[in-house]
Amino acid sequence: MTLSKKARARRALILLGATAITPVAMPAVAQDVVDLNAIRIQSDAAQDLLGNTEITEEELEDRNPQTMADVFAGETEVTASGGAPIAQKVFVHGVEESLLSVTIDGARQNKAAFHHAGNVLIDPTLLKRVEVSSGLAPADEGPGALAGSIAYETKDARDLLEPGDTFGGRASVGYSSNSNTFHRSLTLYGQQGGFEYLLSGTKATGDDYKDGSGTQMIGTGAGLSNYVAKFAYTSDTGKRLEFSADYTEDAGYRAGQSGSAGNYIRPDFANVRGNVIPVWAVSTRRSFNFTYTDEAPEGIWAPTLQLSYNEQELEGDIVTEGINTSLSGKVQNDFMIGNGILSAGVDFFHDTAEGTGLANTGTASKETLNNIGVFAQMRQDVSDRLSLSYGVRADFQEFSTPDGQTFRDGGVSVNASADFVLTENLSLNIGAASVWGGYELSEASLINTSAGASTFTPWTYSSITASRANNARVGLRYESGNWVADGALFYTQIRNAPYLFSGDRSNSPTITSRGLDASLRYSTGAGYVQANYTYAKVQLDGAQIGTTDYYWGRPMGHIFGLSAAFEVADGLTLGGTAEIALDNNEGASTLPGYEVLNVFASYTPKQYDNVEIRLDVRNVFDQTYTRRSADGMGFGPVTPLTEPGRTIALMVTTKF
Repeated sequence: MTLSKKARARRALILLGATAITPVAMPAVAQDVVDLNAIRIQSDAAQDLLGNTEITEEELEDRNPQTMADVFAGETEVTASGGAPIAQKVFVHGVEESLLSVTIDGARQNKAAFHHAGNVLIDPTLLKRVEVSSGLAPADEGPGALAGSIAYETKDARDLLEPGDTFGGRASVGYSSNSNTFHRSLTLYGQQGGFEYLLSGTKATGDDYKDGSGTQMIGTGAGLSNYVAKFAYTSDTGKRLEFSADYTEDAGYRAGQSGSAGNYIRPDFANVRGNVIPVWAVSTRRSFNFTYTDEAPEGIWAPTLQLSYNEQELEGDIVTEGINTSLSGKVQNDFMIGNGILSAGVDFFHDTAEGTGLANTGTASKETLNNIGVFAQMRQDVSDRLSLSYGVRADFQEFSTPDGQTFRDGGVSVNASADFVLTENLSLNIGAASVWGGYELSEASLINTSAGASTFTPWTYSSITASRANNARVGLRYESGNWVADGALFYTQIRNAPYLFSGDRSNSPTITSRGLDASLRYSTGAGYVQANYTYAKVQLDGAQIGTTDYYWGRPMGHIFGLSAAFEVADGLTLGGTAEIALDNNEGASTLPGYEVLNVFASYTPKQYDNVEIRLDVRNVFDQTYTRRSADGMGFGPVTPLTEPGRTIALMVTTKF
């Protein structure tokens, strides 16, 4: 896996400390250094203000996520749509994740094969952290980060083993009242010498849920399976090899509608024109990942090597079917230069999109996109007051179409950000980035089809255009004791945004997202409470973006979030999240606001400290509402999905 921000900061400590101890040119002994601070612009507070948000392991444990919407509960700059896992999408400032660089343990993720399906199928059970860069992604985050990046990291054996143990396990069972969903998982892990392993399986099954009014949302029943195997070896000198395999599947009857060639899945809608047809659909993701890192670098070498393969497939009743693959790799080294760290290297990807439905049978319906990139990102403390991060990358692409055409292009991306200490408590952060996005693969299931994917019709590619984004952000951060307050203005513009499911790929509009992020946090040793606010005005060619502008974005407006968790007694933690969205009347139709509250209690008995009993009450006030990031709101023939009504969930987890 690639290094997280915290891991990079720790590596910076090691390298800087080693250099401080060995000023002459000789091999440096790697060690932890306690009297040097990490590069300040990489600190959590500075990164948050620059729009680089981390959902920590502690926050994930407090949220106990069962869906991607749960992962980002209480956040406002990042939102997720609802429904079954097959339908869930993530948006950053209203921009869809397909316009961001998305990785899982450093492995590049391709998008889904159909616009009514989600882009990246994830089971959040083993998530360790999520890092989101909204607009100002550094050069070493990879190609295609037009509106930023999302990096998911999962747990290893050493994250779960108790100190001194060589074997352990974790088992959980849970039940949710609304949909009679039964959730169970088992994870085994061990470590002996330098070897370690982790084996995990998760299964969730249930019925369709009911919204706050008691209406059943057809096609939302749980049918998620996830199997993970991880193996690693770490030498005495810190050289670490990791291999992981991950299989995730969502299967079940999903909402659909009839068409000229058969039935089409619409899992992101409640119904179309008042009608809904259950359609059996299966979405799968298969990932394989190999990584080499040096966790105790000596001298100038601190390398990372990674090779990954990812495959996402959608089967939807013979019509809306397709497969996306991605083979990617990276070679990177972190160099200590003066008072900073230079991360430089080369990366590549080989992506494909291929339709496998009825109209694609026996036809040329495969696109290929190759990319080679070189990059360098410098992070350094220039003085006691000024800390900088700046970088550049160059990418070269080759896009091949089903009819044998080949398009080649290349571009340069640059970024720079600064953290400046104004007073003892007040800091200024400012950053800007211009990102070359290049080409993008079409929607796999619709390539070379028309009339609702029922007829083979060659597409037109002659005017396809490479995309580019310009991003900027400026904000202030105030810290005093247990309190942190910050606010920032942001702006993202994506020119020649790819139109991915049309027979004419020349359509390439401009997308903008601009607005304000603000947060206030109070933390103690017993817990925290944080309030977030985001206003995002998302536009497509100057008008508010629509709720079915797939692969581009969704209208947001004003959103407030709240998250809190406190250990109120020994072994007892209470907390919750809340989201408030105000009415959005900036478009042709008003998007209704809503307020939703979720609370939880977690208890670990003193005499059984390996057992956790957790009670969640989601949507406490049984509200009937449609999440702001949902598809189809205000779109005439569509009834959008409403979220689950009050849900009481009980989960018991034991460690052994």
